[in-house]
Amino acid sequence: MITFRYATAAAFLAAGLLTTPAAFAATPAGYAGVVADDAKITVTGNGAVSAAPDRMRLQAGVEVRRATAGAAFGDARRAAATLRTALLNVGVDEDDLRTSEITLGPEYDDYPKVAGYRAGHGVEVLVRDLGIADRVVDAVASAGEEARLNGISFEIGDPATALAAARDAAYKDAETKARQYAKLTGRRLGRVLSVSEDGEGRAPIPFEGVHLMAADKSISPGRQSVGVNVRVVFELR
Repeated sequence: MITFRYATAAAFLAAGLLTTPAAFAATPAGYAGVVADDAKITVTGNGAVSAAPDRMRLQAGVEVRRATAGAAFGDARRAAATLRTALLNVGVDEDDLRTSEITLGPEYDDYPKVAGYRAGHGVEVLVRDLGIADRVVDAVASAGEEARLNGISFEIGDPATALAAARDAAYKDAETKARQYAKLTGRRLGRVLSVSEDGEGRAPIPFEGVHLMAADKSISPGRQSVGVNVRVVFELR
């Protein structure tokens, strides 16, 4: 069995499967990842599609410092309740609010002398309607001086459609590569012996940039790439 990586012509020549070295000049990207023998050829295909995220996850919370642990914890709880109410008032569903952390600890100006206590409550907010994204961020900012905004991320709520399109592209990529190799070696492709997907499909990767941001909006989800790798085994004739 011969394994082809990085399109090296020497490997084909040594195996007697290729008579034209120039056909495998190296390319910067897009290597096929091919394994072939007299009976079959295995090719890895890659497919990716771009899709617009439709959800936002926001990490927010409150943080307070007080002279005693009880006062810090109590005031943090009250500030967290104020933040929760502000988020509900702008349209976030109660089921889309999740407490992500609760902290309480001493602070020192001159260790081991305790100067005070700091308490915090964190919340993760799932925003299913990006039309209210700016209002959600504003709600955090308006919740008081204790409020904290720790970051946002975007995601595709139902990636099934994008993954299906990526699988189509990955299979076509594998088939195109296999036909090229078969032709180069004077063979023909036969039936498909097996198809497998590497992993469970790649999760959406971070957004590619800022696109289509309205003049009155400060939040833009950009686009995400959803990718799939497939390994296809073809019969060689």
